Amino acid sequence: MTQDERNKLYVARCLLDGKMTISEAAETLGLSERQVKRIKKGVKEHGESFVIHKNRGRKPQHAITDEVRNLVVNHKKSEKYSKANFSHFQELLEEHESISLSKPSVYRILVANGFTSPKKHNKVKHHKRRKRKPQRGMLVIIDASPHAWFFNNKECSLHGAVDDATGEILALFFTPNECLEGYFRIMKTVISNNGVPLAVYADRHTIFRSPKADKLSIEDELNGKKVKDTQFGRAMAELSINLIWAKTAQAKGRIERLWETLQSRLPIELSIAGITTMEEANAFLATFIKKYNEKFAVEPRDPQSAYRKLEDDINLDHILCIKETRQVDHGSTFSYGSVYYRVIRNGKTMPMIPKAKITVLKSPQFGLKVQYCGSIYDVEVLESLSPKNAVLKQLRQPRKPVTPAENHPWRTKTAKFPTTMYDESDREILDALYSSRLAWR
Repeated sequence: MTQDERNKLYVARCLLDGKMTISEAAETLGLSERQVKRIKKGVKEHGESFVIHKNRGRKPQHAITDEVRNLVVNHKKSEKYSKANFSHFQELLEEHESISLSKPSVYRILVANGFTSPKKHNKVKHHKRRKRKPQRGMLVIIDASPHAWFFNNKECSLHGAVDDATGEILALFFTPNECLEGYFRIMKTVISNNGVPLAVYADRHTIFRSPKADKLSIEDELNGKKVKDTQFGRAMAELSINLIWAKTAQAKGRIERLWETLQSRLPIELSIAGITTMEEANAFLATFIKKYNEKFAVEPRDPQSAYRKLEDDINLDHILCIKETRQVDHGSTFSYGSVYYRVIRNGKTMPMIPKAKITVLKSPQFGLKVQYCGSIYDVEVLESLSPKNAVLKQLRQPRKPVTPAENHPWRTKTAKFPTTMYDESDREILDALYSSRLAWR
């Protein structure tokens, strides 16, 4: 019996003994007079047990059965779900095991059986929160996360892009390491599926920002001196996308929190799907992104999109690639990566001005191409150069040392350096210098 129930019993006895009025009892218990009369009548007719709640000791009809509790615990102990956090585990039970329970219920069952969530929140230093952009496409945040995504203790990098206004994942792509190709692939997905964003937010990795940029002095900047863009920066400039560099990891906190969520959830999803390679994972990511966005994405403040349509005459593959300048030789040939190529058009050699500047385009999507006068041309590998070009490319013969003749002035002891420009006092010093030279000869 609880203390409140003891108080009700004491007041009921006082009422039955005539020691207290109904109004005094109601004021003492903080109940209405109607409730006090009900308690008095119940104690008189049914005894002291009337004040005890009738559900005391009874199991609620909607309570979780012991069978379901044991099933939840056994699934959590299995290798399939052992590394999932509590929130993700509740979703997986509903999706794969047809066990529909609330997150608090799953949490209580697991904690009661000695489980602790692998995703424990620690106290962190709070930073000033930056408001989301009002429209989709105003700011796209990109980054990469190295992690053992396949539970094999071998790290690979997951490149990703999120929209700042909604928090939705726009693209994900696996590569062995964080690299330029990974960022080109996610940007191609973002632009192909949504359009061209206004700005891209990235860290200060050398993929996005040249390390020489920090070496420019204020005087150099005032004189208009600039550092050459990286390949990624050049591609963004061609697409008229503003590239913004974050100074701290907290500045791009939205994608940093995304990595924390994905590192907890994605390996479990890949394991359940039986995926163990990056190629299979890249094909699976589209399904995962759709499910993630349905659950976590938010609505933007302004429904109008800021993405702009890519012009029809622009080929993304010819922008999101590596571009380098080369010079052609006679016969429209050039060297790239220690290999000689010939520029061709319709299967024939493309006539070009000797020593003309060309831009070489390199990408895993199309291999190697050449841009010349605004047009794109194919190339073919040359096993050997043509005779004319081979002659031009022959290495220069090393110069043979020239041995002075016996009567050369340097070999004669009487050779003196002209002294018309020197004083008589310098003659002894000059003679000593020439004597030393002759001895060395």
